[in-house]
Amino acid sequence: MTEGNFVDYIKVYASSGKGGQGSMHLHREKFITKGGPDGGDGGRGGHIILRGDKNMWTLFHLKFKKHFRADHGGSGSKSRSTGHDGKDIYIPVPLGTIVRDADTDEILFEVTEDQQEIVLLRGGKGGLGNWHFKSSTNQTPRYAQPGMDGIEGWFRLELKLLADVGLVGFPNAGKSTLLSVVTAAKPKIADYAFTTLKPNLGIVEHRNHQTFVMADIPGIIEGAAEGKGLGHRFLRHIERNSTLLFLIPADSDDINKEYAILLNELKQHNPELLDKDRLLAISKTDMLDDELIAEIKADLPKGIKTLFISSVAQIGLQELKDTLWKMLN
Repeated sequence: MTEGNFVDYIKVYASSGKGGQGSMHLHREKFITKGGPDGGDGGRGGHIILRGDKNMWTLFHLKFKKHFRADHGGSGSKSRSTGHDGKDIYIPVPLGTIVRDADTDEILFEVTEDQQEIVLLRGGKGGLGNWHFKSSTNQTPRYAQPGMDGIEGWFRLELKLLADVGLVGFPNAGKSTLLSVVTAAKPKIADYAFTTLKPNLGIVEHRNHQTFVMADIPGIIEGAAEGKGLGHRFLRHIERNSTLLFLIPADSDDINKEYAILLNELKQHNPELLDKDRLLAISKTDMLDDELIAEIKADLPKGIKTLFISSVAQIGLQELKDTLWKMLN
């Protein structure tokens, strides 16, 4: 899937169906001169329903179809016959989709399970037929209820990727390379900044066929929470990760400073992100000898477990997976 096909934010218009008109019918049959009221109820209008689909991971399918209208309910008829219900409209969405009211920005609900169905807009209720209004004092009511109108509105769908581990780091920290080595994902890799323009997901195989999901988030730079660079667009995906893996290259000028900047950007976006489990990996350590590694170890950030890895040379990757597995479980 190309970068342009990854869509994690979309605005859609939805309109549920109107309920059907109740029938105002008086029974007429040979030899039955005063059959009385027998008008049936109108059918309900169609619902607009969101359905979770574990096989989807982008909102791209909604990019060119943003208007959804459900069918109206059918009118009631004689012999107390109820009108048909309007056809429901189902909108498939990837797991992790949040739905907001476009006008108020209020979060209405979120879809987190496969085949989970949530009614976005309910169809209008069908009107009652005139037989409901028969009484001892009004035996031939000549009125019936109209169907209730449907509901319409604009909604914002936002996708937050569901992954166990989220990779956090500056551009060119080696996140995409790590993902490509420990999973079957094929992210774009190059020697320039902002190679990753969209989040990538991969399944990491651990021992005994155990697996967990890792997400490569586009690189964060200082000021990302205020809109600088590309990472700010994807910070919300980190909210879904249970563990954050910070990746800082061994050739960094100041590992402590980079780690502090990354932490601050997460805090500026959402302070609750700092409550997640964290692990620091120093990447590209194949360039280091034992003396340099010892020098770096002496000046590492406090309060976070640190591992030394190299995706290219396959150094420390099994220990990394073991550590992440323990943190997740």
